[in-house]
Amino acid sequence: MRFYLGLATTFHDPAVALVGPDGTLLFAEAAERALQYKRAPNCEPDLPAVMAPLLKEYVPPGSELVVASTWGAQFTDFLRGQAGAGAFDLMALAAHTTALNRSFVPEQAERVFIADLHGAQERAGHGTLLALNQEARITGAAPRASIAGQRRYPHHLCHAAYGLWGSPFDAATALVVDGMGETGAVAIHRLESGRITELRRHRGRGSLGFLYGLITDLAGFDQVKGEEWKIMGLASYGCPDPDLVALLARLCTVEGLRLRYGDTDTIRSVAAEIRARRPADALENGWADLARCGQDLFGTLMDALVAEAYALAPSENLVIAGGCGLNSSYNGRVLGRSGFTRLHVPSAPADDGNAVGAAWLAYAEDHPGWAGPPPAQRPLTPYLGSPVSTAPMERLAEQEPRARHVGHAEATRAAARILAEGGLVGWVQGRAELGPRALGNRSILADPRPEGAKDALNAKVKYREAFRPFAPSILAEAGPDWFADYADSPYMERTLVWRDAVRARVPAVVHADGTGRLHSVTADRNPAYAALIGAFAEITGVPILLNTSFNVMGKPILHGAEDAILMFYTTGLDALVVEDWLVVK
Repeated sequence: MRFYLGLATTFHDPAVALVGPDGTLLFAEAAERALQYKRAPNCEPDLPAVMAPLLKEYVPPGSELVVASTWGAQFTDFLRGQAGAGAFDLMALAAHTTALNRSFVPEQAERVFIADLHGAQERAGHGTLLALNQEARITGAAPRASIAGQRRYPHHLCHAAYGLWGSPFDAATALVVDGMGETGAVAIHRLESGRITELRRHRGRGSLGFLYGLITDLAGFDQVKGEEWKIMGLASYGCPDPDLVALLARLCTVEGLRLRYGDTDTIRSVAAEIRARRPADALENGWADLARCGQDLFGTLMDALVAEAYALAPSENLVIAGGCGLNSSYNGRVLGRSGFTRLHVPSAPADDGNAVGAAWLAYAEDHPGWAGPPPAQRPLTPYLGSPVSTAPMERLAEQEPRARHVGHAEATRAAARILAEGGLVGWVQGRAELGPRALGNRSILADPRPEGAKDALNAKVKYREAFRPFAPSILAEAGPDWFADYADSPYMERTLVWRDAVRARVPAVVHADGTGRLHSVTADRNPAYAALIGAFAEITGVPILLNTSFNVMGKPILHGAEDAILMFYTTGLDALVVEDWLVVK
């Protein structure tokens, strides 16, 4: 039997995916979860400690394993040549200037990114090989799998493959927008009859992803830490500033359906002028007006790219992938500003999702008639990561009388009661979500009705900025009653506008601009979470919970029950549910 191991091998957000002999996606998870290291920069996705249990679980002895990574072979050869010429040596990298260039990042940082990308590509598969050999040394048997080949696929094609084949659509247009690819930061693909075709690939160093990152830095945050999300949250508190709008417009303009980026001197000049105008408290509290102007510019530029995609491949169906697909504020507005009528944004549109794309591309290469997963497996479930063991809860119960094994039904009823009484509940069920957002399996939950619930959650658990909104999880059948122009949002991928009449009922999840980044929940997609929201609705009449990821600021979403127990005892959580175990304070 042949299995396909996909590795996301950029210098950030490494991830691993495993596809079985029939094309079924068996597993997908970002490396940051097991490592508990946010975004896991420059870490291998297939660390032996991660791969050993994964291979033992899914790959029977005597199998073959194809290793697929997420940057093209030609580009990898180019990087290898650069390395051979000494371009990535420490002193060669240090010699580059730290001033901004046309990529919107400092030249030295850009070269280090590329050097790190080369290193990630060269190490791809080494951890898997070590894991196979470690098990063989212990058992004395032959390795359970042999490496049948190593393949590399273009970065944006991996984004498109994951987005298109994982979508509910038989035919669609994919717009990939991120920080960088092999030739540029934008690509457009089409899906027809299961086949993916590249229609256009942008070239050049100009990057909408890095432009948004520059705005993040100028507003007082740090794009390296992935703090672009703060711009989306803060933008609603800002006002349009004509001077800032004029400055930002010099960075990139729209000519027809194409983007035209400023030259290096212009970028440096604009950045200097914006820094000179930055409020004194921006590094502590952020700069709301710049966030608003930057988000507005992002929307204008994305509109041009979406229009270009529609002109090249008119369709009802749009797929947005790449890191810019995480901009839920834009995603909620794009259909009203384009010729497309349906939107799919995958749960992991950034580089972690590329592990799935690479694995599927390798499978498709060996199975030419394959047209993606069958309809029953689409749209792709996000619950593809590691399950949690309840053994730590069993050990806890030996010392903690309040930790009880109560069964799923009682755990659900108890959690609903605690939430309705204003308590904060940590909720851990099933397999982890693929992507950066908790979708009811690794969540901290609260009652959305109290005005102060958001502030209490920030103060007791999350320890993050007050301007960042919390998401509503809503039973999908109730969505049209609460949101105007409701659209199904299974991955918390878009913001929609709350109906005026209901906003006062759930103030904790209504953002400053009247929107919510909703998560649509159904019993088919997540029966345990749907049951909990239903139980809460029976008590309160509100089919909505405040949902945020089970972590504290600066840390990834938890990985094991031990992480959940630690957070339960060191934060202001009132109850913890791990599968059918319950512990309360």
